[in-house]
Amino acid sequence: MRFKKASGRVELAEGTRNPAFRDADGDEPAAEHSAGREDHSARTEDPSAGREDGVAAVVEPEAAVAVVGDEYSQVRPYAGMPKEVLLRYSSQARYRVPREILFWLTVCCTLALVAVTVTVVAVSPRCLSWWQASPVYQVYPRSFKDSDGDGIGDLKGIVEKLDHFLYLNIKSVWISPFYRSPMRDFGYDVEDFRDIDPIFGTMADFENLLAEMHQRGLKLIMDFIPNHTSDRHRWFNLSRTRDPHYEDYYVWADCNSTSPKPNNWVRTVSVFGNSSWTYDEVRGQCYLHQFLKEQPDLNFRNPDVRQEIIDLIRFWLDKGVDGFRMDAVKHILEAEHLRDEPQVYPDRPPESVTTEWDLHHDYTYTQLGLHDLLREFRAEMDAYSREPGRYRYRGPRGRVAMWPAGVPNGRKLGVRNIMVCVWLGRFMVTESYDYHEVEKTMMYYGTRLIKESDFPFNFYLLDLPHNKSGAWAKHLVDLWMANMPLGKWPNWVVGNHDRSRIASSAGPTYVRAINMMLLTLPGTPTTYYGEEIGMENINVTESQIQDPAGKYNASASRDPERSPMQWNDDMNAGFNNKTNVTWLPVHPDYESVNVEVQKADGGSVLSQYRSLSSLRQTALPFLRGWFCYVHADANVFSYVRELDGHRAAYLILLNFGTQSAATDLSSVQELPDQLEVVAATNPVRDGNTVQKSSILTEAGEGLVMQYSTYTRFHPKHPAECFVSEKACLLETIGILYKC
Repeated sequence: MRFKKASGRVELAEGTRNPAFRDADGDEPAAEHSAGREDHSARTEDPSAGREDGVAAVVEPEAAVAVVGDEYSQVRPYAGMPKEVLLRYSSQARYRVPREILFWLTVCCTLALVAVTVTVVAVSPRCLSWWQASPVYQVYPRSFKDSDGDGIGDLKGIVEKLDHFLYLNIKSVWISPFYRSPMRDFGYDVEDFRDIDPIFGTMADFENLLAEMHQRGLKLIMDFIPNHTSDRHRWFNLSRTRDPHYEDYYVWADCNSTSPKPNNWVRTVSVFGNSSWTYDEVRGQCYLHQFLKEQPDLNFRNPDVRQEIIDLIRFWLDKGVDGFRMDAVKHILEAEHLRDEPQVYPDRPPESVTTEWDLHHDYTYTQLGLHDLLREFRAEMDAYSREPGRYRYRGPRGRVAMWPAGVPNGRKLGVRNIMVCVWLGRFMVTESYDYHEVEKTMMYYGTRLIKESDFPFNFYLLDLPHNKSGAWAKHLVDLWMANMPLGKWPNWVVGNHDRSRIASSAGPTYVRAINMMLLTLPGTPTTYYGEEIGMENINVTESQIQDPAGKYNASASRDPERSPMQWNDDMNAGFNNKTNVTWLPVHPDYESVNVEVQKADGGSVLSQYRSLSSLRQTALPFLRGWFCYVHADANVFSYVRELDGHRAAYLILLNFGTQSAATDLSSVQELPDQLEVVAATNPVRDGNTVQKSSILTEAGEGLVMQYSTYTRFHPKHPAECFVSEKACLLETIGILYKC
């Protein structure tokens, strides 16, 4: 390589290596080095050499370039050196070796990060679903909030109160039916599954409600009624006129208005006190209805009916609904042969059959093929859970990393900012009252290979008031836990729109303890509106009865537990602040039992509910940990929540008896001698220290006590402990892993 001078400029051209050139590493002859520098100095002394315009051609001395004839000698690298010079020096060991070290170090670090990531994913337990991470709150729309002054709650009213759910740390909201309906059963008799009843608003109101909920990170669970429609539904009107396509959409059987009905089901007094068969004069046959005669049963033996229902599920999923509560699923299929059902007391005459309890429902409940049908529904919902772009809040692979919100006294509760992974799939829960046949209820979980509902509703705690004792409470909890399939997720219900409010059935004394148990048991708790403030049943006179069941039998009315929500001490408890009209009376205690008053009281039922809900979300043992029975007697029910690797564990002790108790847990070696109360139904006891040898509680009192130890209870008591999926915590870095 050589430098050429032309027109006063220095150009780089093709050249040859100077045989006399050697690196400037101290091995170049001093004379040559000195000569080169003198020659270079000589070349830089003439500021105008080679330039006709007299402008000096400056060559920086630091460049250390010596030009000899058509060749050059290079002393050291310089800024702006040509590629050929750079390549010459880059091959030297002092430049090459550091570069290679950095390259391989980068490769190793990258591979290490990939390996760590793969390992963390492989050993991590599966993500919690949103319906596992949050309690479910049931809204009965007629009674939640009235926005237009007609005395009936509506969808706009729910929008007004969405922040109430956030205040309670609740993300999952189940709304009872608001489809277009004649309201013979307040929405469970559907006239049009694709429309909103004008009482509640319009489809635009629903879409706005859904958008507002999603904007706040809330999930909407709709009530879905697959078993029957209203007798005003278009399908039924076409079926009764024997339209070729709709003729078999319902369960029809030959009979007439005077002859005996198709079978002894006629003697079965249904849930609402009506005969199970009704003669239709238009068609000249009887149709089956297991509820009101205005609610004819669909014929799911007809594949067209199945497809209609699947299309309806798709319709609402397309709108962005997050899940469904499937109503009355055990009634969906009936035996095709329509045989007489056996009597419970076969020696009695058929005329003695007057209630549903007088027959064994071998041909009308939980028929063969029912679970296949529900799995079809499940598969449809799972398809929407996987579909990219369909679900607004789904992240990569349906997961989102979510940091739990802080809670008051977070350090005291041992709460750490540990990232929780949440799966944003669609949710399905089934309703089936199977009573003592708990094994039938468990079938709705599906199998290890085929998923059905995420869980069937657990109604056994509704029987808690029947026997006020700690042993009875443990029995009801264990009835579910001992029968639940391995690896499934439990749930708990203490009230709904069909059952008396727990504050009335058990008594106000026990409301706080029941809420404490609901929010500290493993699984998903379901709260019926108003239970968070301790609302009680109202007294309804015969002239005030609205419920169809109550009009048939006043003692069976469900109106008392459906009274308007008590928001404040204003007119109508804030339910309707525009007119003095409510569809049912407001409870007379609304001035002291309402949301606004209890928000201002740190020791209220509402404040306790909120604190426990926050604890459940932020303390890992409640979401991921073991549940172990510790003690149960005539008064007290006690259990532990713990997680392997998590230093903080919790002992919950609840007094469901009728008298005070001193509980001695000295024999439980895994518990330390002293425990700190972090939540109590009596706020005075918050922060107290108790001795495990004598834990004092009054009737209806509950304590959540925290202790710190890595000694776990479950290894030595496997028969007393349950966990849905084993997980351990690497506490130093806050990572959960399978163990």
